[in-house]
Amino acid sequence: MNMNARRMTSLVVAAALSCLTSGAGAGGFGIATQSGSGTGNAFAGGAAAADDASVAWSNPAGMTFLPEGKQIAGALHALRPSFKFQNKGSTGAFAAPGSGDGGDGGGWAYVPNAFFKMDVNQNWRIGLSFNVPFGLKTDYDSSWRGQLTALKSEIKSININPSIAYTVSDSISVGGGLSVQKLRAELTSFAGAAGNATLTADDVGYGFNLGIMVQVTPHTRIGSTYRSKIRYDLKGTANFSRGAALNGDIRANLKVPNSASFSVFHSLNPEWELMGDITWTGWSSVRQLTVIRASSSAGGGVGSTLGTLPFQWKDTWRASIGANYKLNENTKIRLGLAFDQTPTTIQTRTPRLPDQDRTWAAFGVQHRISNANVLDIGYAHEFVRDATINASAAPLNCPPHCLAGSFDNKAHIFSLQYSHSF
Repeated sequence: MNMNARRMTSLVVAAALSCLTSGAGAGGFGIATQSGSGTGNAFAGGAAAADDASVAWSNPAGMTFLPEGKQIAGALHALRPSFKFQNKGSTGAFAAPGSGDGGDGGGWAYVPNAFFKMDVNQNWRIGLSFNVPFGLKTDYDSSWRGQLTALKSEIKSININPSIAYTVSDSISVGGGLSVQKLRAELTSFAGAAGNATLTADDVGYGFNLGIMVQVTPHTRIGSTYRSKIRYDLKGTANFSRGAALNGDIRANLKVPNSASFSVFHSLNPEWELMGDITWTGWSSVRQLTVIRASSSAGGGVGSTLGTLPFQWKDTWRASIGANYKLNENTKIRLGLAFDQTPTTIQTRTPRLPDQDRTWAAFGVQHRISNANVLDIGYAHEFVRDATINASAAPLNCPPHCLAGSFDNKAHIFSLQYSHSF
């Protein structure tokens, strides 16, 4: 295989790994959908609304505001994003239509979460969360015009988060926890003469979270949380369907960003509850990704650089408001709106995830089956701005080789949660 082909396929591997900084369900690669009870409020008031055991994740300090005893909550979320590319003057290697414009790159994804809380004594609570903080799944038609930039991208994560909470006074509680997260990616793109390049990489990272909750008045509660960065030392392999000599091991370092939230929860009267939230996420820490060879191949020796990939992401804000209406003693109606910024820009956006600003409109119902059993059903629709793309694939440059167009995006979220107290 000639030097140009080796250079092209090596950089395709780096481009594939770069989609580890793309995601679904929220800005960047975060999945905002966690508790089933929060979906109906677009997760407004998440750091101050102590509805059920899921508060062990959203703000561990809130465990002290739950009824005494043990509680478990299990949730299942069905996510259906849609990403449809519309060509608008692609040039060079992307001008030929190939098999088309990729079809719908989105598809169904199912996210399970579980939460537990129990009392230790009058002042101490402990909790445990099993959830999915990050994820991505896009899959375009083979041989589409943008196959050099992306074919299939699938990222899975799982998080285990033990936490504790302490009652400082009648109105103030604090909490914290540790996160153990595993991230795994399987990514495919077209690599010219070497066929399809498939990358798999994974690692386990560690972080922490802190929270405080204050009952300001008998009707108003505020909460604030902080979640740390987590570093991954990713290790994986690159495989080529028609270029076995280029196969080998790779490694790269990645940090997922820190975040901070402030929330308010207010009982307006016996029927209405109001809530709001603002969350900052430090996506500007994702500046570039350097991919290194961990084994020798025809493409280079151990320690050689496959590529340095610029992202230049920016910090983001997510703002949400919500309301609950108590229809009767056992049934509550939930409403919510949210605006979520994207960290991406047109300069670095790719079809791996054509992320853009999104607006949430949410609705939900909570029904208390008995004193010990509660069912939550929620739905949210994400109205996503068209994501303009003007991308290329190394070693090609734009111009003259530009994948130019926009993605028509949207997403549906369905949530079901069951909570049991004992």
